[in-house]
Amino acid sequence: MEKGHGRLEERWLETSERLKGYLDWPAVQQVCRIRRRRVVRGEESWHTLYAITSLSRQQADAERLLALCRGHWGIENRLHCVRDTTLAEDACRVRTAPVAHTLAALRNTALTLLRRQGFSNIVQGLEHFAEHRSHTIRLIRYGRTK
Repeated sequence: MEKGHGRLEERWLETSERLKGYLDWPAVQQVCRIRRRRVVRGEESWHTLYAITSLSRQQADAERLLALCRGHWGIENRLHCVRDTTLAEDACRVRTAPVAHTLAALRNTALTLLRRQGFSNIVQGLEHFAEHRSHTIRLIRYGRTK
């Protein structure tokens, strides 16, 4: 059970090693079902997720699998959400694969450079480098601002 951000959330995980023989996926070790009950502002909702993993039961018990699943959202919140909200990735009209992939790589590079410079707030980092263009050039050229 987890409480935070105005919601109460409970998760249950069931795993099976028996179902792996029915899947055409050589590396699969466990099949999982995660049930989640959320209460937000008094409104209850249920979600069921299914997953497969190459981790055996010895490598990842139910508690570890739940933590790994939960950790996935850290990636979503830390990278994809920032790329969309701060860098307006979803608003970009470029759809041609090579160009879109290049722009995504450049956005990831910019985020990495900002975080390596100690900016946890990406907007503040972008504002800093917009105001101090010489820092931007030094960062790109030498990998540091000083």
